[in-house]
Amino acid sequence: MTTATFSEFVATAEAREQIAANALKYTQMLCEALEQNFVQTSIKRAEFMMPSSDNPKYWEARIADYKAGKDVYKYSIDTGRKYHKIVQTCCDGSKSVHAFVDKNTGELYKAASWKAPAKGVRFDLRIISQREHVLENCDWAGGYLYK
Repeated sequence: MTTATFSEFVATAEAREQIAANALKYTQMLCEALEQNFVQTSIKRAEFMMPSSDNPKYWEARIADYKAGKDVYKYSIDTGRKYHKIVQTCCDGSKSVHAFVDKNTGELYKAASWKAPAKGVRFDLRIISQREHVLENCDWAGGYLYK
C-alpha cells in the first residue's frame, strides 16, 4: 500500500474545492435559466391568450410586466450542510423547493420535500453534455427532473 504524499493530498483537496466551487456556479446558472424560462413561457402564454381575449390591453400589459421583471418567479440558492437548495419564490412571496444540487459533486436531484431530495440523481452538472441539456431544457415547473 502506498502512502499519499503531502503534495498529492493538497492537490486532491484543491480539486475537491474546485468541484465544489463549480457546483455552486452551475447552480447559479440553473437559477438564471429557470427565471428566463419562466419569463419566456409567460410571454408565450400571454401572446396566445391575447387574440381571443375580450381585453387584449390586459395581456399587452402583462407582457410588458414580464419583460420588465415584474410578477415573475425568482430562484435563489439556500446552501445547507450537504446540498444547495434551489428555492422558487412566487409573486405572492410563497416559496417552494425546486431542486437540490449536491455541494460536493454537482449532482442534481428532484425535490422530495422542503428538507430532502428524491432518491436518484437526475443529472450530473459536472458532465458538460448533461449540464448543457439541463440549461437548455429546464423549465420553471420542474418537468425536466422527472425520469
